Amino acid sequence: MFTLADMPDLIGRTAVVTGANSGLGLQTVKALAGAGATVVMTARTREKFDAAEAEIRPLNRRADLRFVELDLADLSSVRTAADAIAAAHERVDILVNNAGVMFPPESPTADGLELQLGTNHFGHFALTGLLLGPLLAADAARVVTVSSGAHHMGEMDFDDLHQQRRDGFDTIRQYGRSKLANLLFALELHRRFDAAGVAARSVAAHPGYTATNLQSAGVRLPGGGWVHRIADWGSRVLNPLVGMDVEQGALPQIHAAVGDVEGGTYWGPQGFGELRGPVGRAGISRAARDEDVARRLWEVSVETTGVDYAALAATGRTANGPSTAS
Repeated sequence: MFTLADMPDLIGRTAVVTGANSGLGLQTVKALAGAGATVVMTARTREKFDAAEAEIRPLNRRADLRFVELDLADLSSVRTAADAIAAAHERVDILVNNAGVMFPPESPTADGLELQLGTNHFGHFALTGLLLGPLLAADAARVVTVSSGAHHMGEMDFDDLHQQRRDGFDTIRQYGRSKLANLLFALELHRRFDAAGVAARSVAAHPGYTATNLQSAGVRLPGGGWVHRIADWGSRVLNPLVGMDVEQGALPQIHAAVGDVEGGTYWGPQGFGELRGPVGRAGISRAARDEDVARRLWEVSVETTGVDYAALAATGRTANGPSTAS
């Protein structure tokens, strides 16, 4: 059973964590920095980073923390952030795609995408691809993408990914779609790492039912309807009764980032319904295992973000001759 006592020495390693200023992201930063890693903390504002750093410093005065502004709901911000990270760090050993939004009212990203799918999937797809250079420069980089048990209710409707043609917006359905996209991406990325013959690994994780601000942040945005009021009430009631604390909830993604795990695996709590409990292999839905759907999502993601993972394709051609990774 993985615990923080199993953390390896990360001195000399560089990690990037999205959504690093609160909840699971902040706990992941504490663990990685505590083991000696230089941690690039992304957040939407400097003020959010400063507040998070103020929480970490009393626990670890020597923590090597760096701030990069990042709004995953804006692809221009993603590009600017990736450029800043790559310019400052020749190598990225660990990338934790942690940030996300849950159950917001219908609203677009800066690029006109549905907010949950745009932030949770497309933003992270773009960031990972733009950081391929530093990732592939590491000896054996680890990319961790945080999904959810909600991926089991997700489905990929490529004719209406952003629910622009439906009568009535279903935020819960869209959240499940975004979390399925996260898992499809994580598994497909590892298949492409394998095809290119690189040592990097892509791993996925989920936190079970963890009491964080994620449940409340989206549902309390202006414009929410009855679904949001019920979700808000549910989070207030269930979080104290069922939810794990963030220290325990973050263990699956920390384990995925530093543990002895194979690429293309998925980790989460092992208790009833994978809601809580010790870390172990998590269940993957049939939809998430569909490689044809994963490849189509990849193609749509390249088209949507303009990020083509050319560095990975070039590596594959060098290592194995012609590559199908692009």
